[in-house]
Formats: sequence, C-alpha cells, structure tokens
Amino acid sequence: MSNEADAIVSAIIAKWCAGFATLDAAGLSSLYAKNAFFFGSNPRLYRGRDGVADYFNGLPRWRRPCAVFSEVRVAQSGPDLINVAASISFDLGGERPDLVVKMSWVIIREDGDWKIVNHHASSQAALI
Repeated sequence: MSNEADAIVSAIIAKWCAGFATLDAAGLSSLYAKNAFFFGSNPRLYRGRDGVADYFNGLPRWRRPCAVFSEVRVAQSGPDLINVAASISFDLGGERPDLVVKMSWVIIREDGDWKIVNHHASSQAALI
C-alpha cells in the first residue's frame, strides 16, 4: 500500500462523503468513470455517470445523511489501478435505522484523473 494510493483514496472518500451529505447526485457521479459499474443498495446495476446520478437521485431525501468509512484497505494493483475495500456506516438522521455495508471500489486513472470504475456495496450479514 503506497502513501500516494492512500492519499488518492482518502481524497475520493472525502469528496464522496461530502456529496452524500447533501445527496449531490451530479457531484457524486463526477467521481465515477465514464463506463462505471455501480451496485448500490438495490439489486439493479447502474452504468456510467448517468446511471450513478440516477441511483443517487432516486434515494429518499433524508434530512441529515452521513456516511463514515472504516476498515479502509487500499492496494495499488498497477500504475493506473487501485483496489479499495471498506465498511461504510450510514447515519440517515434517525429517519431509518443506521445501515452498515461492505463496499469495494476499483479506481482507475481516466483522462489524467482518478475515477471509480466499479462500486459494489453488499450486506455485512453472512449470506451462507
């Protein structure tokens, strides 16, 4: 795990959390690659920046949403590829129970900037 990869991921996480706090679909989708795959909290696969924006625009308008990343693991898998695994705790302002998910991202260098090309959230509860 390189310090550079850690810094890249930390910056993306900070932007992602800030965007989630205001449910800024345009800001959040700008963090994703043109051909991104996105599995969020429902079974549908969203594709590309427009799909990511559709996902975030479709969420309930919680009053005080907050996302906190923990157990972040970063591995630079090539000069233009970073693998990330983490847990995310979502506090939705008491409007529903808090939600904790496992999340993985694949981040690539696209047009000179780092973008999420694959986002997958899943339940922390054992499935088998």
